[in-house]
Amino acid sequence: MNDKQSEIDKKQPKRSTKKLTGYLVLSVVAMFGFGFALVPLYDVMCEALGINGKTNTVSAVQPQGMQPDYSRTVRVEFMSHIKPDMPWQFVPEERVLEVHPGEVVQTNYIAKNLSGASLVGQAVPSVSPGMGATYFNKMECFCFNQQPLDGFKSAEMGLIFYIEPDIPDSIHTLTLSYTLFNITSEVVGESSSPEPNVIASN
Repeated sequence: MNDKQSEIDKKQPKRSTKKLTGYLVLSVVAMFGFGFALVPLYDVMCEALGINGKTNTVSAVQPQGMQPDYSRTVRVEFMSHIKPDMPWQFVPEERVLEVHPGEVVQTNYIAKNLSGASLVGQAVPSVSPGMGATYFNKMECFCFNQQPLDGFKSAEMGLIFYIEPDIPDSIHTLTLSYTLFNITSEVVGESSSPEPNVIASN
């Protein structure tokens, strides 16, 4: 009797160990699956809530009948960043504007190619705070297209935008930032003679 009980006692820890191992494996798999799904879920939530700071990349149309709200202004700050492999100067023409919600505003960024080679740039915009991005609409923007520029040439890159009148009163300042990328090699790879976009140069 004692021998049988002893054998049973020896088997029970093995079974418990196997169960514990199984639970641990399932937990790891579940955690991996959750982590894998977390990124797209996060992107969906950010897009729905407008907290990722991304602005529209296609032109917006001003709603008919939209009237500027002259009772308030929103401070719009303009910034620029250039990737290290891009030998351009790239700065906003105006660093700060006081804008009435619903008012259509036009401004420019100034680019200058400091190299002797023809280069193609692509600007990627973002707005902070992220919640404000959903109220910032670009009607025309140089960021919608690739921007080719010959060596040592300069260009004015236009931006036309408006801020929606229903922007929350708690948002007093929006910062629009553009990061300029050098996409020359990608464009040359697609075509030996890419069609340039028409931009003012001097």
